[in-house]
Amino acid sequence: MSCAMYPSLRGRAVLVTGGATGIGASVVEHFCGQGADTAFLDFDVTAGKDLAARTGARFLACDLRDIAALRAAVAAVGDVAVLVNNAARDDRHALETVEPEFWDERMATNLRHQFFAAQAVAPAMKAARAGSIINMGSVSWLLSQGGMPAYTAAKSAVRGLTRGLARDLGGYGIRVNEIIPGWIFTERQEALWATPESVAETMKRQCIPEKLRAPDVARMALWLAADDSRMVTAQSFVVDGGSI
Repeated sequence: MSCAMYPSLRGRAVLVTGGATGIGASVVEHFCGQGADTAFLDFDVTAGKDLAARTGARFLACDLRDIAALRAAVAAVGDVAVLVNNAARDDRHALETVEPEFWDERMATNLRHQFFAAQAVAPAMKAARAGSIINMGSVSWLLSQGGMPAYTAAKSAVRGLTRGLARDLGGYGIRVNEIIPGWIFTERQEALWATPESVAETMKRQCIPEKLRAPDVARMALWLAADDSRMVTAQSFVVDGGSI
């Protein structure tokens, strides 16, 4: 497959959260392929070091649930022109098992860090009068998917966060958009959740009956980060093969 190259991304400072594996790793690889100055955060040190060695991206170990550590990591990266708020975990859980501590931890894992990462990069973007923040949502709540209510609650909130930040930051030339992936068949998804029955049902629901892969999402992130989308903000882009 021959894909677009974006001259405006060459040398651009990019930060990806949750970049060591899955969709995040593909996002890192694609930005490196564009010649962007790419850094990524993750708490998976082994996978992070492996990806950094393979791509030349800068890896900083960080548990994004620790906001002080997140702020320190962003400061260590330096001025960021593109932030991809990717980190999340879609662990399944039953309604009856959720306690307040678990709920708070799921919000910290899937939502809270997106706001604080955006807050941390905003001053440099404001000074530059330009920037792109890309928040990763999920198709799960749009499909009324059950079995993980804390996750779907957090992911539905990404849309409100995106539109609010777009309004607050647009006057500085900073764009804020959301990508909504469908079911992306990463290694983790294949190992934990993909059964023949669930895959067949997903293919039936999609207009294009092919498995979605991480690069399908990464290429959307490239466009939203590049100057080609300079007047696109406060929007949500669904990459799901036409399932909703």
